[in-house]
Amino acid sequence: MRLNVLIAALLMWCCAPAMAQQDGAALYATHCAQCHDGGDAQSRAPARGAMQAMSFDHVLGTLTSGSMSAMAKDRSDAERRAIASFVTGKAATGAAADAEGRCMQETRGFPQPLEGPHWNGWGVDAGNSRFQPAGMAGLTVEQVPRLKLKWAYAFPGASVSFAPPTIVGGLLFIGGTDRKVHALDARSGCTLWTLTTDAAVRAAISVAPLPGSDQFAIFFGDLRANAYAVNALTGALIWKTRVEEHPAARITGAPTLHAGVLYVPVSSLEEASGSQPSYECCTFRGSVVAIEAATGKALWQAYTIPDVPQPTGKNARGTQLYGPSGAAIWSAPTIDVKRGAIYVATSNSYSNPPAATSDAILALDLATGKLLWTQQATPKDAYVVACYTADKTNCPDDHGPDHDFGQSPLLVTLRDGRRIVAIAQKSGVVHALDPDDGGRILWQTRVGKGGALGGSEWGSAADGDRIYVANSDVRFRRDGTRQLDSTQGGGLFGLDLASGKVAMEVPPVACGDRIQCSPALSAAVTLIPGVVFSGSVSGFMRAYATDGKLLWEFDTAQDYKAVNGVPAHGGAIDGPGPVIAGGMLYTNSGYGQWSGLAGNVLLAFEVGTE
Repeated sequence: MRLNVLIAALLMWCCAPAMAQQDGAALYATHCAQCHDGGDAQSRAPARGAMQAMSFDHVLGTLTSGSMSAMAKDRSDAERRAIASFVTGKAATGAAADAEGRCMQETRGFPQPLEGPHWNGWGVDAGNSRFQPAGMAGLTVEQVPRLKLKWAYAFPGASVSFAPPTIVGGLLFIGGTDRKVHALDARSGCTLWTLTTDAAVRAAISVAPLPGSDQFAIFFGDLRANAYAVNALTGALIWKTRVEEHPAARITGAPTLHAGVLYVPVSSLEEASGSQPSYECCTFRGSVVAIEAATGKALWQAYTIPDVPQPTGKNARGTQLYGPSGAAIWSAPTIDVKRGAIYVATSNSYSNPPAATSDAILALDLATGKLLWTQQATPKDAYVVACYTADKTNCPDDHGPDHDFGQSPLLVTLRDGRRIVAIAQKSGVVHALDPDDGGRILWQTRVGKGGALGGSEWGSAADGDRIYVANSDVRFRRDGTRQLDSTQGGGLFGLDLASGKVAMEVPPVACGDRIQCSPALSAAVTLIPGVVFSGSVSGFMRAYATDGKLLWEFDTAQDYKAVNGVPAHGGAIDGPGPVIAGGMLYTNSGYGQWSGLAGNVLLAFEVGTE
C-alpha cells in the first residue's frame, strides 16, 4: 500500500530463515526475487532498480533499527549487511558530514511573523481541505504560468521523497527516509538544523507554541510509532512517546494538533508481514492516540476495531490465525470543533472476520475517543499483500478488493452554511456524508475504476463549491515485466459539493515514449483560488484553472544541483501534494515503488520576473 508497506513486501522474503554462510546474492535469489524480480507488480515490492537507488546505510538501517527491524530480528548482522550490499550494489559509506548547505547565520527566532503566510500540517486547516486562501498562498492565477525553479534539496541515499514540508515563520520543516528531520530556510533551502529520529518520518509536521512554555515546538510521528515534540528553533528533543507497542505499528498520517492535544493516527506494516505463511496473521488494530502536547503523556487510545483479536483457525501450513484485525489509519485526523469530534478514515481488514469499521469513516469524541458514529464504504474487505503474490496461504478466503481509504476526510462548509464530510476512496468513488446527521450519506459519485493502487489515493482538496479529486487507476503491463502501463490511469475531476455532479474533468495525459511512466495521478491535490495543482506518476507537476485549462507544467524527472550538495534526481510524484505559501510552491519528486521512477528531491518554485 504505502511506502513502508512496499518496503515490507520488499524485504519480507529476505528476512526468512536462511543459512548464515550464504552471500547476499544467494539470499536474494532464495528469499527476495519472488517479489522483486517477479512479474506481479501489484505485490508492491520495489524492483531491483529502485533498491539500487537507495544507499547501503539506508537499507541496512531499515533492517537493523528501522521499519523492518521486527521482521529482520532473527537475521545476523552479517546477513543484513550482505543483503543491503547486494540489493544496493554499494558498500557502507559511514555517517556523512552534514555541513554543506548550512545557513550562514544562526537562527535566534523565526525570520518572518508566525501569522504571515504559512502551511501548517497536512491539510493546511483543521478540516484538512488542502485549500490555501489567496492571502496565504501569495500566488494568483495570472502568476502561476511564470513559476520557475528556485532551489532543490536532496535526501541522501533515498529512492523516494515522501514527506511533505511544513512552512511556518519563514522556516521549512520536513522528514526523510534518512531517519532525520530537517529544518531549512524556506526561501533559500539552506539548512538550519537536523535531528536524527528512531525511524523515517513521512508524516507532515505541525508547529505550535509548547503549552506552558515560551518554546515553539514541532510535532510529528515516525515509522516506529513514536510521536515527538522538538524545539522548532534548535532541534532539541522535548519529548518522545511510543504510542503503540505492536511491532508492526507506524505513523504514516500526520498527527493533528488541537487545543493542546496531539491526535496521532496509527497504521501498520502487518498487511505485508502478515503475508508470510509462518506469520500468525493478524493482531494489529488501528487507533487514534490522544497525547498531551506539553508533556507527551497519553490521554486516551481509541481502537478502530473494538474487539481484541482472537484465534480463528489455522492456515494450510498449520499456523494459528487471528481476527478481527486491520482498519489502520493512514491519514491525518480531521477536527470538527462544532461537534467536538474527530474524523478518521480506515483501511481494509487484514484477516477474517472482516471488521464493520474497516474501509470506513469514523467519528470519535475529541475528549474521550468514544465512537460517535461510523459509515462503512466497502464491507468484507479482508486483504493482505499475499493476495497478490504466488503464495496465497495467508490471503483470507473470499478476500476483498483492497479498497481502503488512504486520505483524510475533508470537513467543508458550503456557501449556504451546510456542512459536508467529503472523501474519495481507492474504489474510485467519492463520498459525501452529513456530519450533523450521524454520517448519513448525501451522495456518492464514481470517478475511477478503482483497485489496490487505483481510484483516489493520497488526498483531495476542496473549497466551498467543489471537491477536486485525482484518479490513480495505475495499471501494469501484462507481459510479466513489472512495468507500468503507460496507456492506463489518470484523470482529474472537480465535483460539485452540493450535488456530487462532475463539474470539471481533465482527461489523462499520455506518456508517449517516456520510460517508467504512467498517466496515473496518485499524489494529493492542492488548491488555491482559481487553480488546482496535481502531480503525476510520470513526474510532471501541473496546474489547471478550475475550468480545466492547463496553466503550467514542470517535468521534475531530471537531475538537479542541490543546495545541500547531495546528488539529486527527480522522478515519479506520489504521496504528498504540493505545498504553497508566501508566493512559493514546494513539491516532492521521486517515488521508486511499484516500478515508479526513483528520486530524492524537494523542489521549490517562485514566480519569475520575466
